[in-house]
Amino acid sequence: MTTQEVKRKLAAILSADVKGYSRLMEENEIETIRTLTTYKEIMTNLIKQNRGRVVDAPGDNLLAEFTSVVEAVQCAMEIQNELKLKNAELPENRRMEFRIGINLGDVIEESGRIYGDGVNIAARMEGLAEGGGICVSKSVYDQVKNKLNFMYRYLGEYRVKNITDPVPVYCVESYAEGTGPEIHRKPISTDKPTIAVLPFANMSGDPEQDYFADGIVEDIITVLSKFRWLLVIARNTTFKYKGRSVDVKQIARDLDVRYLLEGSVRKAGNRVRITAQLIDAMTGGHLWAERYDRELTNVFTVQDEITESVVTSIQPELDRAEVIRARQKLPGNLDAWECVLRGR
Repeated sequence: MTTQEVKRKLAAILSADVKGYSRLMEENEIETIRTLTTYKEIMTNLIKQNRGRVVDAPGDNLLAEFTSVVEAVQCAMEIQNELKLKNAELPENRRMEFRIGINLGDVIEESGRIYGDGVNIAARMEGLAEGGGICVSKSVYDQVKNKLNFMYRYLGEYRVKNITDPVPVYCVESYAEGTGPEIHRKPISTDKPTIAVLPFANMSGDPEQDYFADGIVEDIITVLSKFRWLLVIARNTTFKYKGRSVDVKQIARDLDVRYLLEGSVRKAGNRVRITAQLIDAMTGGHLWAERYDRELTNVFTVQDEITESVVTSIQPELDRAEVIRARQKLPGNLDAWECVLRGR
């Protein structure tokens, strides 16, 4: 191909693959191929609906291009949301999560295929994404940060294979009802208190209890999100701290929240012990703590009971803490929410 025949263009490239594909194939090849085929059909249809084009789809990979980077990111979120719903219908060990990376860059096109660093960087973004997640390059972030109602979490600069300079990477996360943005995004409004519910620690050493603990956390987030006066950080943001030992003040700075709810789960025989603590992120002190002992005869019943008890207990504690905080500020520095509290 001569220089004159080279066709270059600027494109938004979406690269996707399956997390844990080898394990899925090893456990059940037929079911994995069947699920993969169905999911790729869903992805292809959504790509077409967002005016994109599937360039290639070998094995568990999929490569697509868009003329609009906004439509590329919007499509990626639609894909992850749709596949999440499909995964909910499958057993935990058969769920298929795609990692998606997006880059905006110059590519070479030949016979319908695309090549170049623009494609390579998209593939590297994909490799940095979590299962069910989306990572984008800075070139994408700069174009979409004020155009889509998503959160953008800065992950830092990464040196990636075959790319000379470090690449700034951002994680794209969707809003849940009642949540606000987090790191490297528009700041959370200070008119309302903000809280993050961290993954409860599994103290039993039994992997099965992870599902139980995660279920309690998800239920608590769902109920708290219904309170209009409270901003709750989305589950997919807080669950990145699962299994990590991080100072609560650092987490609060990362997520830009005033309050943290953390806890643990321990199981002995048919009994389970759940602890929960509400923490003031500014001081690191406990505002409330409780321990619950239950017979684990019905998992959902226990989860519902704990969720209701935790939420009804921390609501007045949050209200009390906000009143105290408002009293400590000068009248000229009060925001709308604090004026309401002072009025009470």
